[in-house]
Amino acid sequence: MTTSRPSLRFLGATRTVTGSRFLVETGDSRVLVDCGLFQGLRELRRRNWAEFPIPPESIDAVVLSHAHIDHSGYLPALVRQGFRGPVYCSPDTAALSKILLTDSAHLQEEEARYANKKGYSKHSPALPLYTDADAQDAIELLAPQPFDTTFPLAPGIEGHLRWAGHILGSASIALDVDGRNGGRRAFFSGDVGRPEHPILEPPSPPPDADVMLIESTYGDRRHATDDDDLEELAQVISTTAKRGGMVLIPAFAVDRTEVVLDALHRLEESGRIPELPIYVDSPMALDVLGLYRRALGNGHAGVRAEVAARDPFDTSRVTECRSVQDSMSLASLSYPSIIISASGMATGGRVLHHLRRLLPDPLNAVILSGFQVDGTRGRRLADGERTVKMFGSYVPVRAEVHQLESFSVHADLPELCDWLALAPGEPDLCYLIHGSERASNAMRDAVDERFGWTAVVPRPMERVLL
Repeated sequence: MTTSRPSLRFLGATRTVTGSRFLVETGDSRVLVDCGLFQGLRELRRRNWAEFPIPPESIDAVVLSHAHIDHSGYLPALVRQGFRGPVYCSPDTAALSKILLTDSAHLQEEEARYANKKGYSKHSPALPLYTDADAQDAIELLAPQPFDTTFPLAPGIEGHLRWAGHILGSASIALDVDGRNGGRRAFFSGDVGRPEHPILEPPSPPPDADVMLIESTYGDRRHATDDDDLEELAQVISTTAKRGGMVLIPAFAVDRTEVVLDALHRLEESGRIPELPIYVDSPMALDVLGLYRRALGNGHAGVRAEVAARDPFDTSRVTECRSVQDSMSLASLSYPSIIISASGMATGGRVLHHLRRLLPDPLNAVILSGFQVDGTRGRRLADGERTVKMFGSYVPVRAEVHQLESFSVHADLPELCDWLALAPGEPDLCYLIHGSERASNAMRDAVDERFGWTAVVPRPMERVLL
């Protein structure tokens, strides 16, 4: 080890919303908090292929805040490079990670095969970052831990998971580090859920901590109200249906698909949208939907009591599209309908085939259901670009495009500050992470103004003492 004093290194999600990776080191141990893929801009994605800053085999353990790929998706690559330690997480994160990591490997292998077939990759041959075998090796290392209990991570480091309310199983993480100069507690917010999530309970309050790392994805903005976005969703669907078009909703397979289905259920029940066929075209999203339904049926402590007794995802006309043939059959639809398909930022998956077909037709509409990272197709669509590139060629954008950010399950600036106000004490330092530089700077200023805390936006790869 390089230092006997406890330290923290910012290996990702620093001045960007992706690639969550934070390394805690003592004289005896190394623990990696989150192990996410970089997504979005090409310069960020290239970091996934760079040599890991330390030998992966020297890491004692990984602890995951939740299963989203920007927090867990690098794990198979880390294992491929030699990491063999346990991966601690909540039981639901373990269940979701098995689905997401397998799918991530499959997508990368498929994209590499397709690029080689069509010859549009700059690399010959195009290779996946990792394979399904690597993903299965990583899954074997998952070590589920319950919420609100303390467990050993590595010599001198203990962990504690707290409910974060972002997606099923999502956690904030407290690390107690003994060190040689007195114990220190570092608190990692993970992604913080909204207090009014339609399905999940709000996040647990932050604990007393010496150092806090707080996400700032929406650190520079306020969400529109749910009623405003529900009304826009209803208007877009109704107007598109009247003119004979189709509505495509790119949605993350985890939680976002569930939130969208819940909104459609409420709008349909209240008569605010017509009863249209709804196609959920994502095997991964359907597998996740099954986990959410089981959580509701089992009285999961993280599920709101008022929704546990019903199926908020049930509408009158939902068709599950699991097979490739099911997905391809949607190309022949000639009547108004709604397609929900992954990925949520149109970075890959089946949604690309639907976009290629539906974007050129002004009768159709695309609804972006939440935050879109810089450099993704979703962000380019949200920014109003008139062409987007996919499968090696450009597709004209003539369909209507709408972005509904209240469907995001990240807390916004006021919600984050209200959550931080519940902390029992003032940290020595508060680091703003997992946000664009603008968003992190805005939240730093808000934290300083409201609480008077010492708040810092760290630099990529920076190392600080705990």
